[in-house]
Amino acid sequence: MRFFRFFILMMLVAFTSCNSYKKVPYIQNSDSVNVFKDNAVLYDARIQPKDLLTITVNSSNRDVSSPFNLVVQSTYVNSLGSMGTLQTYLVDNNGNIDFPVLGQLTVGGKTKSECEDMIREKLKDYIKDEVPVVSVRMSNYKISVLGEVTSPGVFIISNEKVNIFEALALAKDLTIYGKRDAVKLIRENDKGEKEIVRLDLNDARIISSPYYYLQQNDIIYVEPNKAKAKNSDIGSSTSLWFTTVSIVISLASLMYNILK
Repeated sequence: MRFFRFFILMMLVAFTSCNSYKKVPYIQNSDSVNVFKDNAVLYDARIQPKDLLTITVNSSNRDVSSPFNLVVQSTYVNSLGSMGTLQTYLVDNNGNIDFPVLGQLTVGGKTKSECEDMIREKLKDYIKDEVPVVSVRMSNYKISVLGEVTSPGVFIISNEKVNIFEALALAKDLTIYGKRDAVKLIRENDKGEKEIVRLDLNDARIISSPYYYLQQNDIIYVEPNKAKAKNSDIGSSTSLWFTTVSIVISLASLMYNILK
């Protein structure tokens, strides 16, 4: 009888451990989603209102292309004189910018490549001897990660492409208290409409989700688990110590009663 009780106790402990472990690993059952499509399209961010764009136009004739590259003079002056930086263009709520010589351009909803093609086409009337090199960059492409992560913060994405796991890596991953199956994504579209999406990082199907790649200004919030909620009134180290001692005492008492 004592052996039977001890066996049941060990089975309960093992089941609890296995159940907790299932909530830890990312992208479980990954074999079920390894399907490659011939028409797969690489992610490319689209320009939205309040994006800050840096646009450069270059050609072999600098005098011809310079009117399209406005320079803002800095107030800082060194031995070489005043230092200038390229003009940036803030996209208004209608998706437009005011560009030198060309006037108002509608860039909202376009990818960088589409925007570059549009500007290059409009430059044909001004730069006729060659095809100019046009570059469009998003200067303020950023995301925010907060909640149960090691280093929450706002992160600038220089290559303008980041997925949910890369964002969490920038924040040095979830803490032990983070709920991996209840990560919230807060997103606002170009019409000002906001949505909150719940993401399950344990499910491998997340890599096929339209929310796998983050857009500029997305916010990631990691919810705390029940253990963190219960221990929110006391320090985490003290809470962990008391919890460990309590478990050890309870198990020792239970084992003593079973085996005596």
